[in-house]
Amino acid sequence: MTTYAALLRGINVGGAKKVPMADLRALLTGLGHTGVRTYLQSGQAVFGAERSDEESLAAQLSRAIEGRFGFPVDVLVREHAYLKSVAEACPFPAADLAPKQLHVTYFSAPVTAERYAEIDRTAHLPEEFRLGDRCLYLYAPDGLGRSKLAEALARTRLTKGLIATSRNWNTVRKLVELTAPPA
Repeated sequence: MTTYAALLRGINVGGAKKVPMADLRALLTGLGHTGVRTYLQSGQAVFGAERSDEESLAAQLSRAIEGRFGFPVDVLVREHAYLKSVAEACPFPAADLAPKQLHVTYFSAPVTAERYAEIDRTAHLPEEFRLGDRCLYLYAPDGLGRSKLAEALARTRLTKGLIATSRNWNTVRKLVELTAPPA
């Protein structure tokens, strides 16, 4: 049994795409997953599954959500080792920053620096970003809501062909904790 985190993109934001967490837990349980838990209202669920194919699990959950709620939702599924490696590889001093200053955007596929070559990094200082393993780390000292760099990074042409969903550092750490194997 492997424990996974499901990251749902764009639900329960501004009154759109409402997915109650109790309903999401029931949906995952109905799909045969075990130990189902949710974290916050913004689209994180943790569950156990025998399968080890993240893409199949994500596609299954995405189809089930659309069938149950009537709208499509992009879903990424990641297992503990990956989530832990992303947290450990953070290129910014996470321990010295407020969690609202540091974010990770998880991608459905690897990304290269060429994808973001048009971003003038010096124009956005002190904000910075760095690429990782199917992720992007963003340091936004004034928070995500005020970040001009986050706005530039989210341009549709830069994320074309990808599922991309961002989490703040508190959520990144919590997902590592929630997916950890029992001691």
